[in-house]
Amino acid sequence: MTTSVPVPLASQPQAPQRKPRTYTPSPWGDFFLHHTPCTPSQLLSMKERAKVKEQQVRQIIQETMASSNLLRKLELVDTLQRLGVDYRYYEEIDQLLRSVYDDGDKDGGGSDDLYLTSLRFYLLRKHGYTTSSDVFEKFRDERGSVSSDDASCLLMLYDAAHTRTHGEEILDDIIAWSKSRLQSLLEEKNLEPELAEEVRCALETPRFRRVKRVEARRYISAYEKKGGRDGTILEFAKLDYNISQAIYCDELKELTVWWKDFQSHIDMRFTRDRLVELHFWMLGVIHEPYYSYSRIMMTKFFIFGNFFDDLYDNYGTTEESDVFTAAMERSVTFISNYYTASIISGVDKIFTISLIKKIHNDDRWDEQIAHQLSAGLKVLLASILNATNKIEEELKLQGNMHAELVKKMVIDTAKSYHAEVKWRDEHFVPATVEDHLQISIPSSGCMQITNLALISSRGNMTTREDVEWVFTFPKIVRGACIVGRICNDIMSHEREQASLDHVASTVQTCMKQYGVTTEEANEKLRAVIEMAWMDIVQDNLEQERPIALLDTMINVARIADFIYKREDAYTLSFSLKGIIGSMYVYSV
Repeated sequence: MTTSVPVPLASQPQAPQRKPRTYTPSPWGDFFLHHTPCTPSQLLSMKERAKVKEQQVRQIIQETMASSNLLRKLELVDTLQRLGVDYRYYEEIDQLLRSVYDDGDKDGGGSDDLYLTSLRFYLLRKHGYTTSSDVFEKFRDERGSVSSDDASCLLMLYDAAHTRTHGEEILDDIIAWSKSRLQSLLEEKNLEPELAEEVRCALETPRFRRVKRVEARRYISAYEKKGGRDGTILEFAKLDYNISQAIYCDELKELTVWWKDFQSHIDMRFTRDRLVELHFWMLGVIHEPYYSYSRIMMTKFFIFGNFFDDLYDNYGTTEESDVFTAAMERSVTFISNYYTASIISGVDKIFTISLIKKIHNDDRWDEQIAHQLSAGLKVLLASILNATNKIEEELKLQGNMHAELVKKMVIDTAKSYHAEVKWRDEHFVPATVEDHLQISIPSSGCMQITNLALISSRGNMTTREDVEWVFTFPKIVRGACIVGRICNDIMSHEREQASLDHVASTVQTCMKQYGVTTEEANEKLRAVIEMAWMDIVQDNLEQERPIALLDTMINVARIADFIYKREDAYTLSFSLKGIIGSMYVYSV
């Protein structure tokens, strides 16, 4: 039996090759081929116990809904969300918050308790209820500030104010004052350790912007230390987390098998090996355990996006980039027809190898471009389009009416990266940040993540109108793209500058636009990010679309913010090893 050897990307010295960057290897390798966080019998036992606990927690919710204690209701919702089990009770939580909103409407949401007012405001805005920031006016002191001497109250106020929209000056003032006061409280070291940790987390990332699964892992430990914790809720949260973890590990095992097979056809040293990190990224967008297929499919899709990013920005020449992009567009019909024939004849399992041979040897594939591609690029193209066709076929078998859009998004993603090649070659720096974003927003991938999540997880509940709306980059999607694009640029700017050949970032553009230093440009760009978050909140309040759809879009911004919070943790992936370990390896 002959063992295939991966084909190098460039096999002929027909064009001068750009010197590729060297990336750190994957910290995980084949780890998830063999890792199982629990035995099958342990998993079965956990599921049986979780089923009982889930109903017990539902009873707690129903009893709380029947009470007249507003604070108890709101704190229960907040606890369930932060522990990551709210998805089990969407209907009950929606009913509870609708009741809170309607009751508040009658009296203007009035309460003389600043903590209660802040918590109510936060939860209602998070769930898309339009609640006026005027509810905080009554709390202004003689200096016009809204403040508190109670650290817990101040913390809730700070988190609530981060659901602000444009022009809400009272919330802008609250953020400025409470941030300064919370920083002072930390420096004074008079807070209880648990509260001090909550303050540190809020100052780094306000509650509205946190990745749900990361927050769940952190808060389970924090909640366990609370004196007023509910043991039933805590036990259910732990069981649910560990059950979900086992499911995520099964997904990574399947993906690792797929990835090893993919790598057997082509030498992948030109690109970052970030399979596990990409799955974690998709987990940040849709974490619910019943969305396994969505996470697997989206991880595969963005492996391709990773290829395009590294190929166009780092490895390929201009000519290769042009030809490869043209080949992507022209080959769809040829490969779709060949793929269909392979399905009909029952030879799908050897499709990749046969298609690679056919493309490599058959210039009828596209006589104008076939001879211009190296053997390696032909293999890469065939492998990508093979996998894309399989995804499309899987969606069709599920009855998904949006299946054909997957191929369109793969090609659009390649074209968006290709659009930046001219900037790289000409060392072009756009005149303004806005000019830069017109090109770089599409290559952030955030729109594609959003639509793929909606198409694969919600299926035909996502209407064609919803999908087309996302394609237009509405305010909430554009805001998520800006968060991802600029956070990435700020954290990767210094490393990118070490390369002579790179696409100008928003940091360089901002420096040129305003004649400022790198540090000053970063501050200006952070202000742009804040404006983008306001756009996200505003669209979440104004759009009359399903809250699950809008929340998926917000999740895209949340995970991008997390990945690029301290550094470019996707490229420098060892910095994510601890958090990924807590997600997949270590149970609670």
